[in-house]
Amino acid sequence: MPRPILVVDDDRRYHEFQVRVSYADTDKMGIIYYANYLRYFEQGRTELLRSLGVRYRDLEIQRKLFLPAVEARCRYLAPSRYDDLLTVRTWIAELGRASVVFECDVLDRELGAKVVARGYSRHALVDDLWRIARMPDDLRGLMAPFVGRGPCAPQ
Repeated sequence: MPRPILVVDDDRRYHEFQVRVSYADTDKMGIIYYANYLRYFEQGRTELLRSLGVRYRDLEIQRKLFLPAVEARCRYLAPSRYDDLLTVRTWIAELGRASVVFECDVLDRELGAKVVARGYSRHALVDDLWRIARMPDDLRGLMAPFVGRGPCAPQ
């Protein structure tokens, strides 16, 4: 499986990785169970941050900062099936003072790299007592250059 990549050019900034649909990811109809796309979104989000030098675990253990999801949405545009090879693209859509929005496109290579799911998750930044926390300047500095338009035009 190809390694995750961070794409940066004039117009696009996103993280990309591939995942093969496992049998456990599918439902009785033989397509990806709808909630599993949120797992792919989570994996994309954590790997995007890791590629910027930020590990969730370090954020939680060392800094006592957490990013709980406060909103998530997914549009299912076409079905994917067992053994399909998917590409998950993730980018930062919004970076607030105490929140961040990650957007994702899931493309199915078996369908000619068609976008099969599109969505986002919004996360609040909180401390270990669940109080809203301000985004630290160093974290904002790492993420800010990657805020922008994702790789695919709306469908």
